[in-house]
Amino acid sequence: MEIEIGRGKRGREAYAFDDVAIVPSRRTRDPQEVSIAWQIDAYRFELPLLAAPMDSVVSPATAVALGRLGGVGVLNLEGLWTRYDDPEPLLAEVVGLDDDASTTRMQELYAAPIRPDLVAARIREVRAGGVTVAAALSPGRTAQLAATVVEAGVDLFVIRGTTVSAEHVSGQAEPLNLKRFIYELDVPVVVGGVATYTAALHLMRTGAAGVLVGFGGGAAHTTRAVLGVAVPMATAVADVAAARRDYLDESGGRYVHVIADGGVGRSGDIAKAIACGADAVMMGSPLARAEEAPGRGWHWGSEAHHGQLPRGERVRVGTVGTLAEILLGPSRVPDGTMNLFGALRRAMATTGYSELKEFQRVEVTVVGR
Repeated sequence: MEIEIGRGKRGREAYAFDDVAIVPSRRTRDPQEVSIAWQIDAYRFELPLLAAPMDSVVSPATAVALGRLGGVGVLNLEGLWTRYDDPEPLLAEVVGLDDDASTTRMQELYAAPIRPDLVAARIREVRAGGVTVAAALSPGRTAQLAATVVEAGVDLFVIRGTTVSAEHVSGQAEPLNLKRFIYELDVPVVVGGVATYTAALHLMRTGAAGVLVGFGGGAAHTTRAVLGVAVPMATAVADVAAARRDYLDESGGRYVHVIADGGVGRSGDIAKAIACGADAVMMGSPLARAEEAPGRGWHWGSEAHHGQLPRGERVRVGTVGTLAEILLGPSRVPDGTMNLFGALRRAMATTGYSELKEFQRVEVTVVGR
């Protein structure tokens, strides 16, 4: 429904996860009989989780740990791990920076060139851990480094940007042709973010295995303040899920996974994302609170050190427990920051659903404002 903003502008009303709630059904179920497993292409995961490709969240070691716990850690191939032989002292330096100096110093640290040899080495590190290997590049770096990434043995290739379209227009350089690029790759590609039905449908037609909804807008992002761009995630996920349904008919049965990337800060947000139509979630700040997180209780993304227009900041998120406790419990706090996926299992059991695809059909309601 559109509402009048002023005589010359109308806008559609949209909802964030905080604006909706899941409605109980007539049936309940034992949580032990609920499956939250998720499969994309040939890869099955016990948790519908991708850890966001941020230096404060995913290192080669945490990617392995996440894989062994049932999720997948997406390694940032444009971070400190692919610019320096030993980034640990630099991560410690970022953590210790004064707030006034943090953006400038991070811009300096991330100005070092990305080394293809380190890109390959980090991917091999994760592969040696015996887990599914996922790694991310921005659209601008994809063509340059894709061959190195695939040759090193990546299983899932993630192309992630603030906003990614199938029709990028540039007079400065030849844009990435996603349809041709994805067709020529031998690995499944997850691409995003998008926030609208039309943009998602265009990305699905490129051959992507999954689409990221949102732009990772969470605790460390200031995109709304800097650009005025924001994504009400409940509406965005539902719109992209509708595009998935229509593309399924259009393509004769090709299913594209919808992954909520942004606004997923607590366990209840995971349940709401699935209820609105997502197949899985991509999370950053909740995992940055783990004892094993390379950010040591601090969190930042690539937007925080952009050379011309930073749209993020380094934020203190604290440490609440181990990675296993955050994902699978037990929880020692009642605020939805621990046992994230035990909570999803219980939400599904409370409403009587045993599979994620079934839970996408659960009734939701708009919370009164």
